[in-house]
Amino acid sequence: MSNKRPLGLPSARLIIVAAIAGILAGAVAVYVKHDPSGNATEIAGGQCEGAVQQAKLVSDLATGEIAAMKGVDSPRPLQSLAFKGPTGQDLKLPDFEGKTVLVNLWATWCVPCREEMPALNNLQKAKGSDRFEVVAINIDTGSDEKPKAFLQETGVHDLAYYRDSSMGVFNALKKEGLAFGLPVTLIVNRKGCLIGAMNGPAHWDSERAKDMIAKVSAL
Repeated sequence: MSNKRPLGLPSARLIIVAAIAGILAGAVAVYVKHDPSGNATEIAGGQCEGAVQQAKLVSDLATGEIAAMKGVDSPRPLQSLAFKGPTGQDLKLPDFEGKTVLVNLWATWCVPCREEMPALNNLQKAKGSDRFEVVAINIDTGSDEKPKAFLQETGVHDLAYYRDSSMGVFNALKKEGLAFGLPVTLIVNRKGCLIGAMNGPAHWDSERAKDMIAKVSAL
């Protein structure tokens, strides 16, 4: 990967931000234990059976540039997250069943997001398959013009264009205790169960990130 970053923070600074976020990740991870909505109850059996092992693997592999990513204590489905697909079609996370998905919420006004997008693009280029996809959802309000122009200018061509101009997907994650700002990144397993979450940027095209995705997707 080229070290040139067309926009945003320098790569070294991004890594420092991610490392600091990793130190603070314990505070982020408590959402599973303290969420008053009732979602903290572990789902035994059914759709999320076996996901606890995957969540533990996420935590074990989250070091260095991706240290802020933490496996959740209580994997659960996130079936209601709704957004638009590349042709404007209505989508929800269950539409990606069969794939491990890295869900990322971003906006053009979010400086760390702008820095992170080329790395997410590189991760999709390297690891995207019928078993894994980066689902980067833009939440700019207004028209598609600005986010599409940004992706074109930065050479982000390997990510499918997902969009939610209503910011409903962000608000839904906020209510779940998963979103405190941008960027927000989730790991969802092939059965649609949340197994990992973080707030803040990460170096997603690092070898550590690729190793995590490869091992989690294999389960």
